[in-house]
Amino acid sequence: MHRFYVPPEDIHQEQGQEEQAVIKGQEFRHLAKVLRLLPGEAVTIFDGRGREYSGKIVSLQKGEALVRIEESLLFPRESQLEVWLVQGLPKGEKMELIIQKATELGVRGIIPLKAQRCVVRLADKKEAERRKRWQKVALEAAKQCRRPVIPTVLPACSLEEFLQELPARRHLLIPWEEGGCSFKEALTALSAKEKESGAAGVPVYLVIGPEGGFAAGEVAQVQSGGGIPLSLGPRILRTETAGLAALAALMFAWGDWG
Repeated sequence: MHRFYVPPEDIHQEQGQEEQAVIKGQEFRHLAKVLRLLPGEAVTIFDGRGREYSGKIVSLQKGEALVRIEESLLFPRESQLEVWLVQGLPKGEKMELIIQKATELGVRGIIPLKAQRCVVRLADKKEAERRKRWQKVALEAAKQCRRPVIPTVLPACSLEEFLQELPARRHLLIPWEEGGCSFKEALTALSAKEKESGAAGVPVYLVIGPEGGFAAGEVAQVQSGGGIPLSLGPRILRTETAGLAALAALMFAWGDWG
């Protein structure tokens, strides 16, 4: 069944009527021009915040498709583990690949990071355009992997800005090619910390460097904020590999893979 994203404000129920959803914009163009769906055909819609429904197209008019909702769908597709990927800005189109795959793996959100060794330097207008494009990539990936929640792509920030905005209760991990404890040791230490403080279920922030890696001073900054430097094994991973590998390991150890 074809699946479409509809913002919560476009899903409503008039008094005495059935619940309905209105498909607009790019989603409508895909429905009408590419898939050529017609009234009476069944579709699935989701609001990007965890709610998902099945229904049938009632009408197509004026750039909108009206869908009558028939059933609320409850699928346990979201991980209870809240992971945020803090990704040093890479060159080219690597960020799109990272966002796409991180969405499939279950990340809650992506924070583009302006690290010291980032080659990419985005002007304000260019940065806004990139973020809009990256959020669209997250949407398309969520549709493909049938997630009811669309990961949020936050504005790019410096390391200082990121550390200032961190919540008080969180875990902070920074893989570093120069070394650190093993992934297993880091998770064991955090598990012990959770038992002592009762901080179970707090978000995990995974901080990944750009192509040139992190400078030692940046790692020290993260450590001063409670971050744990760790190793991802004996081989140096590319920036587009490191975050996804670490995210998969987290999902296996603490998320919905274990």
